[in-house]
Amino acid sequence: MTSQLDKAKAFRALHERPGAFIIPNPWDAGTARLLAAAGFEALATTSLGLANMHGSSTVSLDAILENCRVIAQATDLPVSVDLENCGAHDPRRAAEAIRRTAEAGAVGGSIEDFTGDREQPIYDFSLAVERVQAAVETARSLSIPFTLTARAENLLHGRNDLDDTIRRLQAFEAAGADVLYAPGVYDLATIKTVVGSVGKPFNLVMGFADPTLTLAQLSAAGVKRISVGGAMSRYALAAFLKSAREMKENGSFTFVREMAPIKELRDAFASVSPP
Repeated sequence: MTSQLDKAKAFRALHERPGAFIIPNPWDAGTARLLAAAGFEALATTSLGLANMHGSSTVSLDAILENCRVIAQATDLPVSVDLENCGAHDPRRAAEAIRRTAEAGAVGGSIEDFTGDREQPIYDFSLAVERVQAAVETARSLSIPFTLTARAENLLHGRNDLDDTIRRLQAFEAAGADVLYAPGVYDLATIKTVVGSVGKPFNLVMGFADPTLTLAQLSAAGVKRISVGGAMSRYALAAFLKSAREMKENGSFTFVREMAPIKELRDAFASVSPP
């Protein structure tokens, strides 16, 4: 098995080489192994995908960290974790999630300025920056080069203020974040504006961006990392619902023509000991 230190170094190297890379989002060991078999170089967890797996609209930090442990152990690939707001409002308590993430085997993780409260969804600017600063301090105290991502969540939560989003990203960069992230940035022109406003690598999530954009276009625009968030989970569930409706409404089973080949699954899972 690849050591956690080697994974951390490999993950950093992906952010330092020319061009963009895709970091897809598995939600369990099986999807992680399938993505590794497909040739991806790193993985990122998805809290939405995890919630979907549990049949819930939300997940706890403990559940996120257990999911992190499972996915980190599933392959030799570097794993970054969607930590939501790190499970706490207080900067120091939130930063503790970074340490716990590393202990679970991951080499990167995110902290965001969404409070979890739909009535007051975004942390005040100063508190948001303090939270990133505390997370950076904890990340730097670790024995591995942990890659910290700071997320500005305005655009996902009804605050369509691009100037404030950029201001927050710039402040998070100044606080020491390694990667910057503003989910909800949609079109190529806006993406270029945001990327051009910061100096650190930028993560674009395609679950909330123009789906016609390509890796080549985004790389040319300066994006460094491309994730999909919960999109693959939702796509898989769309197929599940389609098959369920076909059976219920039509009494037919034509969906079996599109099943994943058993050989492809067995090949991806061949080296895994049974639970």
